[in-house]
Amino acid sequence: MQNLTPDYIVGLVDGEGSFTVYIRDIDKEKKVIRRTIAEPKFYIKLIEKDKDILYTLKDFFDCGSVYFQKDTRLNHQNCYRYEVYNRNDLTKIIIPFFQENKLKFNSKKSDFEKFCVLMKMINHNEHRTEQGLRKMFALKQTMH
Repeated sequence: MQNLTPDYIVGLVDGEGSFTVYIRDIDKEKKVIRRTIAEPKFYIKLIEKDKDILYTLKDFFDCGSVYFQKDTRLNHQNCYRYEVYNRNDLTKIIIPFFQENKLKFNSKKSDFEKFCVLMKMINHNEHRTEQGLRKMFALKQTMH
C-alpha cells in the first residue's frame, strides 16, 4: 500500500470508522463492574484481506494498534481492527487530523463532534463526578 492521503483516510473513516466512548451507566447494576469509567476509542475495522491498509494507517498516524478480531457469526468474515485508545494520542493526533480534514457524512461528523466534546470532558476529569458522568452518558446515548 502506498502512502495514504488525508482524503483517502477521511473516506475510509466515513465508511468504516468509528468514534466512540464507553461511559459507565451508574444507574445500572452490573454483575461485572468494568474498571474503566470512560473509555474513548477511534477505530476502523476491515476484512482480513485489507489488513495492510490498517498497518499503513498505523504508520501514518504513528500511534494505535492493529489486531485480529475473530467473528463467529454466520456470513461474517474475520477482521482486523486499527484502534487508538490512548487519550493523549486521541487528543493530540486523531482529533486535530479530523478537525483539519473534515468528515463528509453527517452522521459521522456528528459522532466526531460529540466525541470531541466527550474527550474534552474526560480531559477535564468530568467523568470523575456523578453529575459529569451523567451528562457524558446522556451525550453518548445520542451517538450511533
